[in-house]
Amino acid sequence: PIIVVNKSTVPVGTGDWVADIIRKRCAGEPLDFSVVSNPEFLREGSAINDFMYPDRVVLGSEDREAASKVAQLYLSLRCPILITDLRTAEMIKYASNAFLATRISFINEIANICEDLGADVRQVATGMGMDKRIGSAFLDAGLGWGGSCFPKDVKALAHMAVLHGSNPQLLQAVMEINRNQRRKVVLRLRKSLGSLNEKVIGVLGLSFKPNTDDIRDAPALEVIYLLKNEGAIVKAYDPQAMENARQVLRDVTLCANPYEVAEGADGLVLATEW
Repeated sequence: PIIVVNKSTVPVGTGDWVADIIRKRCAGEPLDFSVVSNPEFLREGSAINDFMYPDRVVLGSEDREAASKVAQLYLSLRCPILITDLRTAEMIKYASNAFLATRISFINEIANICEDLGADVRQVATGMGMDKRIGSAFLDAGLGWGGSCFPKDVKALAHMAVLHGSNPQLLQAVMEINRNQRRKVVLRLRKSLGSLNEKVIGVLGLSFKPNTDDIRDAPALEVIYLLKNEGAIVKAYDPQAMENARQVLRDVTLCANPYEVAEGADGLVLATEW
């Protein structure tokens, strides 16, 4: 028997769709095959470590024996292996990313409330994280999430929900909070400096997160576009993403180091943790 493995983040139902395609192509010539979903949980910047030391391996198939054969490939990693049906495995990936994005949007909304009430969101997050039921991961307030996974996956999950008659209110709110978070930093600069026209604003960090040069849907880029629309003069620096940034940023001075960004600036935006 042939085992076809979907090793990517795909819409729920893709495994069934792949099986249908194979059956149609082999019409009149029966083929003994099974489809297994094996979603990946690798993070940009730490993919090798995540592969070698995974929290879990997820496998989904309508053929338990086929899923068990794929599981044999992972035994040396000595991690939990969860075997489910096809659609459940596909859904685990989307639900995981959506939950992490929700945590980030939640702490950003708490940060905005803390600012209004005079509380320190960093200490609030520390206090929350001490609760074993909550934990400290993904409770860093900032400009929100970006990159190639969270935006696509949260939007796709919400879209799939709507197509099947659900009303994904929480997911819609998570996305809206994330969009607003990028605008808020510009509003804060305007409040501090008055008009941003002709003001020099430095942006530190251009990748969507540390340890990568990936600028896809990076919060820093949207902040820069918003600043330019306000008439600001923008300077920027990133340890790794300068080459990619040059391809998309126009009328932005890309500096050689963080100190050059800060020199003569009216305001600085710390857009990426590194």
